[in-house]
Amino acid sequence: MMKFLLISPKNRTVYNFRGDLVREIRKKGYEVIVTGPDQTDVDKIEALGARFVEIPMNKTGTSVVGDLKYYCSLRELMKQEKPDATLGYTVKPVVYGAIAAKAAGVRNINSMVTGGGYTFASTSWKAKLLGVIVRNLYRIGLGKASHVIFQNADDRNEFCSRGLVRQNQCHVVNGSGVDTAHFTPSAYPETVTFFMLSRLLKSKGVAEYLEAAKTVKEKYPNARFILLGKYEEAMQDAMDRRLVEQFVGAGIVERFDETADVRPFYAMCSVYVLPSYREGMPRTVLEAMAMGRPIITTDTPGCRDTVENGENGLLIPSKNTSELADAMIWFLENPERISQMGQKSRELAEEKFDVRKVNADMIRFMQL
Repeated sequence: MMKFLLISPKNRTVYNFRGDLVREIRKKGYEVIVTGPDQTDVDKIEALGARFVEIPMNKTGTSVVGDLKYYCSLRELMKQEKPDATLGYTVKPVVYGAIAAKAAGVRNINSMVTGGGYTFASTSWKAKLLGVIVRNLYRIGLGKASHVIFQNADDRNEFCSRGLVRQNQCHVVNGSGVDTAHFTPSAYPETVTFFMLSRLLKSKGVAEYLEAAKTVKEKYPNARFILLGKYEEAMQDAMDRRLVEQFVGAGIVERFDETADVRPFYAMCSVYVLPSYREGMPRTVLEAMAMGRPIITTDTPGCRDTVENGENGLLIPSKNTSELADAMIWFLENPERISQMGQKSRELAEEKFDVRKVNADMIRFMQL
């Protein structure tokens, strides 16, 4: 039987974002092997019909020794399993996965760039320094790949213009896709409610969401704001927990922790908000669209691909609290447009972002 190796940075992303893809690859006659950094939720990965192999990896760490161990473990696994094709996503699986696959003699090496991330979005000196390292690693790793799949054309164009990848290697898909049978439209709440779902990082626009909520609350005290997300103290651009809790304590925003089923939270909202500085293709926006919610997001790579401005939502500049507040106020003052724009969101989710269409493109581009 042919073998396909999926190199993952985090177990949860396998069944959350790539579960349908794993099933489709198995239908093609492949045994699917998944690597992940720990034993979290292995049963959910195995429920997809995949075999799991733990290969420890610190997703955000900068240890050269740690990265070398990760590379060597991947190479040994590939020499042992002899996969016919591999796919890595996010920086370390893309870079070290491709280098290891080349060293192990794998012929079909696939890499997926799921966004520029912190080092492309942030302008801090630390991000710029890390950016030089990350881009050089990308250049080496992507040079080993047979096919490189991007989630938006902006990222592809930037990677090509920087010389990180060759144009003839590149393909673009509409994000990870969304299961439009699982995420379905629901009734809107009586009170106009805004919702943001994200890891609590500065680059996701969490600070702008909090400040805009405060501004809007002063004019429309009945407006409701929900934030669902996990504190990420280990990340370079983590939000200060004390700052977030100040807004929660003041009654401006309600915060909830990560949950296995986010659909009830989309159902609680009227408008979905993601003021991110940059994305590959924001999965949460696609989920909100499938559930018939209008979108407020930024006119930045990845985010702009989800919104037809004025049709299914509003595009705003990134890092701009006042424009975000104005967009929220527009929905409060034009509540009849919520259902109209939400219906358009659902149509776009079905036409462009349905996971079955995206996975068909993925399998074609990987030549499986």
